[in-house]
Amino acid sequence: MKRFREFRKDQATRDRYADVTVTANDFIYPYFVVEGSGVREPIPTMPGVNRYSIDRLVEDVAEVQQLGINKVLLFGVISEEQKDERGSLAYAEDALVCRAVKAIKAAVTGVTVITDVCLCEYTSHGHCGLLHHHDVDNDATLPLLAEMAYVHAKAGSDFVAPSAMMDGQIEAIDHRLRETGLRDKCRILAYSAKYASAFYGPFRDAADSAPAFGDRKTYQMDYRTHNQGLEEIAADIEEGADWTMVKPAMPYLDMIARGVQLFPDTPMVAYQVSGEYSMLKAAAQAGWLDEQRIVFESLIAIKRAGAQYIISYYAKEYQQRWA
Repeated sequence: MKRFREFRKDQATRDRYADVTVTANDFIYPYFVVEGSGVREPIPTMPGVNRYSIDRLVEDVAEVQQLGINKVLLFGVISEEQKDERGSLAYAEDALVCRAVKAIKAAVTGVTVITDVCLCEYTSHGHCGLLHHHDVDNDATLPLLAEMAYVHAKAGSDFVAPSAMMDGQIEAIDHRLRETGLRDKCRILAYSAKYASAFYGPFRDAADSAPAFGDRKTYQMDYRTHNQGLEEIAADIEEGADWTMVKPAMPYLDMIARGVQLFPDTPMVAYQVSGEYSMLKAAAQAGWLDEQRIVFESLIAIKRAGAQYIISYYAKEYQQRWA
């Protein structure tokens, strides 16, 4: 008989044998950026998460850095009146996200700024690219994503993170950054295995990016597949991605683990998405779950699966309350 209980007999022993940890360096903290000044607007479906104007964003990024978190992810949120069919403000030189990047870089040193590259927050129809007969036109969208990545890189983004799930988007962005001499300064974090998930609901409220019609199942991945995610990761690496991602995180721990096993030389990011956050937060606020324990366990599970970095709306609170 093998005896394993000796590894668990008391807290000190359990701590000694624990081989998975979560640290501040593991986190990427996401932000929603809006126009205006002095704005710190709570998001009802994501308690504890806010939309920030650029001035308040810079203050919060500085606070987050003091907690040891040195990587942030930016999403731009614009009004409905500013949106159009082509998502023109996504790739304007003075785009909201570009101004936010410049402000962070001017005020806070040592923070890696990652910017989301997708048209869904900027189009009047809420889809991730140009439309043709009520479906996204993959190839027509690529130049716009490449231009969006270019203006972000020019503003000072350390990473651009294309999330539109268009075939060939990494190659198009890599080519645009190389021809403009920015590829050595800006890396690419690919949303490689991004599933068409019901867990994105609160994000679409936060970013005001719900599709005006239909859904995104023709370009985001079908979660009923077993190997397509691995093929997507392989294709992104071949096209030039520096880091890859699986999104959402907890329902797809198997894909994180398999991706890390197959591509060990490429850092893997996992996105603990809005629905995962809101689900845990709501249960904790109702008194149904111990928030500290459930958050810690969920983050450990993601790290144990092999993710090198975790995008999480809990990152700041975790470091403030429990680290």
